[in-house]
Amino acid sequence: MALTRWILPVLLLAPAVAAAQSEAALKNYFEGRPVTLKLAMPGTESGVDIYPADPKPLDYPHYAERLKQNGTAIRSGQQAMVTKIRVKGTHVEFQLDGGGYGTMGDDTSPTVAVPVAEKTKREKNLEAELKRETDPDRRRDIKEELDDLRDDREREDARNRAEVADAQEQKKESIRQRRLDGGSRFNVRFRDSLPASMLTPAGLQAVLADYVTFERADGAPLLAGMPTTAAAAPGASLPRKGMTTAEMEALLGAAVDSTERKEGALTVITRRYRSGAGRIAAEFVEDVLIRYSITSE
Repeated sequence: MALTRWILPVLLLAPAVAAAQSEAALKNYFEGRPVTLKLAMPGTESGVDIYPADPKPLDYPHYAERLKQNGTAIRSGQQAMVTKIRVKGTHVEFQLDGGGYGTMGDDTSPTVAVPVAEKTKREKNLEAELKRETDPDRRRDIKEELDDLRDDREREDARNRAEVADAQEQKKESIRQRRLDGGSRFNVRFRDSLPASMLTPAGLQAVLADYVTFERADGAPLLAGMPTTAAAAPGASLPRKGMTTAEMEALLGAAVDSTERKEGALTVITRRYRSGAGRIAAEFVEDVLIRYSITSE
């Protein structure tokens, strides 16, 4: 019986200890490392959700909506620092440049309270006097003075509302700027359980390789042999998911043609380009490249 009392707590603690050690290994390997983004990152702690086990690991319309609502904190092709790794249940947080604005303690509400002009002591006294007064002339005088005092309060309330509206616009701009400066994150998610491979540096890097270029401080890749999304012909330039239309045209020139269609509430614009790799059909949502295909000329 005494032996059982010792073994049971050890068995219960073992998974937690293993997870902590795995998280520590990821932290030691990635935190403080520079990476280069292959897609724009939204300025929010919600970041970008990646589901490696799903047929479509990244929901591009949902991703585009987060960019639209929160702005771009880290642009495609921009370098960022891995500031924190956290293992939480069935997902891993891969935080960049602070992890994104909106975490606990960040003020995300643009609302500013509107102060209300209170009744003056004089106004309260006149209201009480009016209830007692029976003389018509005196009642008329009291009502006129009360009207003047109420007009004064309404003018003060109008000034307060105008000042609050201005303060709210300033606060919105401040929050917007903090979002742009607050970094972002990837959330590597699984529907059921977190695979053991996600608790290794190589495994985590493999599922993020389509979205991040991993580098050492000297700019060299962290791990060799990681998969890429496409292979270019010699001298060809290929786009990257997350590019804007302007970045695409700077890379490939003006589009040959353009069409658009609806996917739910979103408008998907398809632009076709010619390049050394062949004909490129690129799809944009909210001016963000979500996918492309290449066919030979």
